[in-house]
Amino acid sequence: MTKGILLDIEGTTTPITFVYDVLFPFARAHAHEHLDAEAQNSLKLEHDADIARGLQPPPWSSGGLAYVHWLMDQDRKSTALKNLQGKIWQEGYRRGELHGDVYPDVPAALERWHGAGLDVRIYSSGSILAQQLVFSTTRYGDLTRFLNGYFDTTTGPKTESSSYHVISSAFALPAPEILFISDVVRELDAAKEAGLQTRLAIRPGNHSQPPNSYLTVSTFQQT
Repeated sequence: MTKGILLDIEGTTTPITFVYDVLFPFARAHAHEHLDAEAQNSLKLEHDADIARGLQPPPWSSGGLAYVHWLMDQDRKSTALKNLQGKIWQEGYRRGELHGDVYPDVPAALERWHGAGLDVRIYSSGSILAQQLVFSTTRYGDLTRFLNGYFDTTTGPKTESSSYHVISSAFALPAPEILFISDVVRELDAAKEAGLQTRLAIRPGNHSQPPNSYLTVSTFQQT
C-alpha cells in the first residue's frame, strides 16, 4: 500500500526546458548581484575543498563569480550554489519576472493525492527555497498547500541510498510504503536499494536513460 509519494522536479513535475532555458540563465545573469558575505563564505569553503581534492577551479576573484559560473557549467550539485540560485530566483519571482512551471497533469494529481490522505513531498537538487518557489507561483495557483515537505542536497545526494533512508524516517513511514518518481535511473536505483517503490518519469524532452526494468509514468493521471 502506498501512503507517501516522493517527487523529483526536473523532468518529473516540471519541464526540463524550464530549468535549463529559464531558471539557469536567469541565475547566471544575476549572480553578481547576490554574492553577499554569506554566499561568498560558503562558496570559498567549497572552492578550497575543490583545490584540496586536486580539481582545477578558476582562481578566486570578483567575490567568487568565476567560480559560480564554473560550478554552473558543470551543473554541480553544490549546496552553496543551490542556495545562491534560490535567492536569485526568489527575487525574480518577487519582481514577477519568473513564474513556476509544472506539467498540466500535476495540479489535479497533487489535489487528488492530498484528498486521498497521501503524504506528498519533494526531493530535488535545487534548494528547498527554490522548490517552494516553483510550486507556489504556477499559473494554476499556489500548489504548496498539497505538499507536506521538501528535501534537497542537505539531505544527501540523490544517487545514494542513505539519503532515502533519511527521507523514509522523515515521512515516518516504512520505505516500501513510499513511491518515488524520478526521470533519472541512478536516483531510482538508490531509492530501490533503500526499499522504496519506484517509477521512471517519461516526459517530453527528458534525457535518455540506460536500459532498465522500471515501471514508467508519462502522466500523473496514471498514478
